[in-house]
Amino acid sequence: ETLNMTRVTNHKGSIHYDDLWNVKYLRGFKWSHLTEKVAYERRVREQKLRVEMMEVRRENAAYVAQVEAGKRLDYIEERRRKRGDKEGGGTKEDTVGIAKKKRKIRQKKPFEGDKSSTKSAILGSLV
Repeated sequence: ETLNMTRVTNHKGSIHYDDLWNVKYLRGFKWSHLTEKVAYERRVREQKLRVEMMEVRRENAAYVAQVEAGKRLDYIEERRRKRGDKEGGGTKEDTVGIAKKKRKIRQKKPFEGDKSSTKSAILGSLV
């Protein structure tokens, strides 16, 4: 006996009396196939959520780091401003200039010499 095109219930008083089953037989289909697919989709959804949460945490950490760096710079600038006021009462332009002073980094000059002497010079410096 098949369920296709039979009534869901035979009780006249039921709300499902006029509803019909519409079932198609799928040869070789097992219940485990359906549960595997549902489990796979759930794992994929959880993985996407995990990746998104990691990205949000990374963005949040970067934002907090920027805020902390800004607070540190403000504190340094405030200390310099107070020190400038104690020493001689410098103007606001002077203290801002001090706070935004760029540091110079000295770099070593590249070795310039002919290629044949380069190897001997390096080996000679090692001995």
